[in-house]
Amino acid sequence: LANLSGYYQIDELEAVGASLRYFSLGEVPQQESSADIPVYVNPYEMSLDLSYSRKLSESFSMAVAGRYIRSDMGTDLNEEKQAGNAFAVDLAGYLEHYVMLGQSECLWSLGSNASNMGTKISYTGGTTNGFLPTMLKIGTGLLYPIDDYNRFGFYLDLSKYMVPSLPLLGSNSTDAEKEAYSKKKEDYNSMSGVSGIFKSFHDSPDGFKGEMREVMVSVGAEYSYNEQFFVRGGYFYENANVGNRQYFSFGAGFRMSVFQLDAAYLVSTIQSNPLDQTLRFSLSFDMDGLRNLFK
Repeated sequence: LANLSGYYQIDELEAVGASLRYFSLGEVPQQESSADIPVYVNPYEMSLDLSYSRKLSESFSMAVAGRYIRSDMGTDLNEEKQAGNAFAVDLAGYLEHYVMLGQSECLWSLGSNASNMGTKISYTGGTTNGFLPTMLKIGTGLLYPIDDYNRFGFYLDLSKYMVPSLPLLGSNSTDAEKEAYSKKKEDYNSMSGVSGIFKSFHDSPDGFKGEMREVMVSVGAEYSYNEQFFVRGGYFYENANVGNRQYFSFGAGFRMSVFQLDAAYLVSTIQSNPLDQTLRFSLSFDMDGLRNLFK
């Protein structure tokens, strides 16, 4: 899993950015029976983003991004699958404001991002199609300075997929219920991505309680010294009925004038998380600092 991103600041109010994300599953063998010679495929997914952001006031800014998505699960043994292509947009807003807590001037922030709003994706040439993982995120944070060198940051994120729920059919359904299910399944498959966004807020079989279960919660904290050394920790929770991802993460960072190196380690609190005990690295470069270094 690799991600490459960068941005260019046009002036004090505007900036443009681009990013490329690539995910490869490596060689995956496919065979109809254990006696057959396996056929190897190389599934991968990638997305290319272009973004524009603008500061609208002293404390509020917005951004929009366009995205091309390609998902190639590899040709199956019957050669019926095709690579899926889709287009999507993100819309984000960010607000920050200074507030007084005791004798300290703290920076409070509030942000939102609606991502992957766009077309549906198909691996069968349009015969069947599925929704993109459209998501709404809302987060807030507080940066609290201890003195000129030490400060703490505390953050909270709430996330929810804006994808409609699949119609359900009980095991002992009557013919009338089966017919109604077929109609609902047909409507689900023909529903547009935009219609699915609005339907996702009120279509849970368990009503409002079910909608609340779909909300994912992230909390985190960061300590920084002189804006050069960082220590971080956080926790992510997702209900067991809608994904059951639950894990802690711990990390540290180091910043120089030209680059910043960050590392994080994930520890799952459930047994079935494939990302358990994974180590992640990020390396960021300041191109202006690099240019001044060569000068």
